[in-house]
Amino acid sequence: MKEKVVSLAQALIRRPSVSPNDEGCQQLIANRLEKLGFQIEWMPFNNTLNLWAKHGKGEPVIAFAGHTDVVPTGDESQWKFPPFDATIIDNMLYGRGAADMKGSLAAMVVAVEEYVKANPNHSGTIALLITSDEESAAKDGTVRVVETLMARDEKITYCMVGEPSSSKNLGDVVKNGRRGSITGNLYIQGIQGHVAYPHLAENPIHQAAPFLQELTTYQWDKGNAFFPPTSLQIANIHAGTGSNNVIPGELYVQFNLRYCTEVTDDIIKQKVSEMLTRYGLTYRIEWQLSGKPFLTQPGKLVNALVDSLRQVVGITPHLETGGGTSDGRFIALMGAEVVEFGPLNTTIHKVDECVNVDDLAKCGQIYHQMLINLLDR
Repeated sequence: MKEKVVSLAQALIRRPSVSPNDEGCQQLIANRLEKLGFQIEWMPFNNTLNLWAKHGKGEPVIAFAGHTDVVPTGDESQWKFPPFDATIIDNMLYGRGAADMKGSLAAMVVAVEEYVKANPNHSGTIALLITSDEESAAKDGTVRVVETLMARDEKITYCMVGEPSSSKNLGDVVKNGRRGSITGNLYIQGIQGHVAYPHLAENPIHQAAPFLQELTTYQWDKGNAFFPPTSLQIANIHAGTGSNNVIPGELYVQFNLRYCTEVTDDIIKQKVSEMLTRYGLTYRIEWQLSGKPFLTQPGKLVNALVDSLRQVVGITPHLETGGGTSDGRFIALMGAEVVEFGPLNTTIHKVDECVNVDDLAKCGQIYHQMLINLLDR
């Protein structure tokens, strides 16, 4: 399995699929799956290509979800090896997307291939949901596929998202949920004027200072057994013309909350509105909800993955919900149990992104064993 996983990972990395471009990655995968009898369905939306491939019929529907798009490389001269050469040195595979997530995508594809070859008449349905819009807007990728599937009453029972979840050792962390993410773009109005005549102006920075103090220190909740407390961070702030003698007429503040299941996006919006009103501010606010929190309680899917990790690498993983968002947030809307597992995340989005080739091979074995645990027991 190792040779097949690494070879496919290299082939995918060598395609410079900077989001939302796919550069033929999905076609390469589709060609392999089609030979095994998978039903291939293309779901293009605007400039995003999505692949929905299925083998078998009935339930449970076990989906492997991943993305072929990668973040930009930045200054390529800073890389030890060209980011799209897929170089292997000292057992490490270098390249943009090696860890996030072309390596684990290759492992999932090979794991599925090996299982279907050995079990052509398996029970249930094995599927792959692959997008090229995870690293950018995430508007025409998995979310649109999910909408399409739900509209025609298709279900996903269990979903494995191959995001790089491991922290220090392969298999030490499994994500069984994610926090929600909501961004507020806040515009506080004042009256522009000369700094020497403050009585003729209203400085929105001064007016907003008490509000910002409360906003950044307010305790939304204490978290729970599965989630850390909700956190808020100001990401951007701007006011003024650039001149030292002009009182600004508007203050722009952008803030983001990563929130747990103890609050909702409606509660957050309502509380922020109440704060702004209480401080007598004139404002407008635009909200952007990137995803609601989801949680997969320990059950058949979590147990199948945990058992696989114990069998292949001898580790009992820690279940976590921290970190950023993933496409799992969309799939969870279908009522599916969702987990995330993949290689180490220590180099993702960095110069010299890389992954251990032995870890990739083990990822393939773990995904394969998870299928056995779900379908053959």
